[in-house]
Amino acid sequence: MATDDKVTGPASCFPSIETTCGKPVAHWFALPDGVADRKPMAQVAFLEAEHGIGDGHANAPVAFHSAQGG
Repeated sequence: MATDDKVTGPASCFPSIETTCGKPVAHWFALPDGVADRKPMAQVAFLEAEHGIGDGHANAPVAFHSAQGG
């Protein structure tokens, strides 16, 4: 991969999520796994309501995980 390749999509938010929310992105990936039976928007709502993460930051790990087949 060239050094000038930019990360795009949900993964581009990961550094900000870690800085703003104070936990590694792996933490935010694990939480929706616990509610995997819910639709993605319900997983986002879970992160917002139960863990105080903002909407954009909640969407990123859920969208990324969904895109990976999770």
